[in-house]
Amino acid sequence: MRAGPDLYRKARTLIPGGTQLLSKRPEMHLPGHWPSYYSRAQGADVWDLDGNHYVDMGLSAVGACVLGMADPNVNAAVHVAVDAGNASTLNCPEEVELAEVLCELHPWASMVRYARGGGEAMAVAARIARASTGREKIAFCGYHGWHDWYLAANLAEDDALDGHLLAGLAPAGVPRGLRGTMLPFRYNALDELEAIAAAEGQALAAIVMEPLRNHGPAEGFLERVRAIATETGAVLVFDEVTSGFRLACGGAHRTLGVEPDIAVFAKALGNGYPIAAIIGRRSVMQAAQSTFISSTSWTERIGPTAALATIRKFGRCTVHEHLMHMGTLVQEGWQKAAAQAELDLEVSGIKPLSHFSIRSDAGEAPRTLFTQLMLERGFLAHTNFYATYAHTEQHVSSYLQAVREVFPIIASALKKGTLEQMLRGPVAHAGFSRLT
Repeated sequence: MRAGPDLYRKARTLIPGGTQLLSKRPEMHLPGHWPSYYSRAQGADVWDLDGNHYVDMGLSAVGACVLGMADPNVNAAVHVAVDAGNASTLNCPEEVELAEVLCELHPWASMVRYARGGGEAMAVAARIARASTGREKIAFCGYHGWHDWYLAANLAEDDALDGHLLAGLAPAGVPRGLRGTMLPFRYNALDELEAIAAAEGQALAAIVMEPLRNHGPAEGFLERVRAIATETGAVLVFDEVTSGFRLACGGAHRTLGVEPDIAVFAKALGNGYPIAAIIGRRSVMQAAQSTFISSTSWTERIGPTAALATIRKFGRCTVHEHLMHMGTLVQEGWQKAAAQAELDLEVSGIKPLSHFSIRSDAGEAPRTLFTQLMLERGFLAHTNFYATYAHTEQHVSSYLQAVREVFPIIASALKKGTLEQMLRGPVAHAGFSRLT
């Protein structure tokens, strides 16, 4: 027996769903055999409860640790903050300093509010947009968290269709009174957004989207989105919870030439320490004063301190260039290994957030076998690679050597129809599908 899987079986009796994050459920990766828990993590290295060592060439704390896990510079700053007192009746000055830094990085923005997680930060952004415009409806594309405002997208006119828009995200518990407030369009599908604008026009409170995700914008797409927001009086919100601090120090939108009215950051902002920021134009952000947005946990000191240390290191070390380089090496390595193994592979994603899919009719079995075989070789690996500053060319070289061993095994199993026979447990769950 192994400590991690054993503890997870216990966790499922005590915690609904077993974990706090869907992406960390073992069923999503290697049911029954995923290590599940860590005892220690440093850089790109992770040790499980049984003392086994792995190199994380997968999700890197689900995108939170852009510098690598337990970065020494961020940790040192946090230790000082802890020793000075993390919470007090008074406010920490770091939140003012962080607001100044974020607005310097994004000159279009002049005010900042904080939260501690991406989902709640997006809920804050939606609330501010609605308060600012006095409207309710939101046009959106992409994934934006678990709160009611967003899951209302899955409240269809016909109850039988609930959950079909964003597969796997059930709207149970979301008030049906929110039905019709969320209006979806696909990324780069200007005609769909144009149709929403034509039909809803002055009823739109916001247009909410990631500036890029799996790929960049088509020529003129973001510019036209910006124009539609201006024409309708809607607040343009860029969700940079995942994309932020990957392509630039700050928002990915800095590289795309289009400025939103609100941008939201989390994940990489604190390099694993909980911190989220909602930045925006003064004319929009002032509306936060006309509604109630408040939390004791948003006033603690560790989050802003970690964010400041992360941003300083990001700028000092040009981290985004390293992330791009690591992602390029991995994407090219996947493609070469797949060609050699005659494995039908689709590689996509921006370089720091790379992923691949194996084209077959075998469902999730090829992905599950990949994770199983890579785990046997000492890697926490999925069909994703989230690059960090701690990843080195040696990490990538060792990882790709393992990939070159594993891809032919998967290709052979696909041809023979023996994929599921090779699995040591059930096939991994598929999770939810994004609307992009």
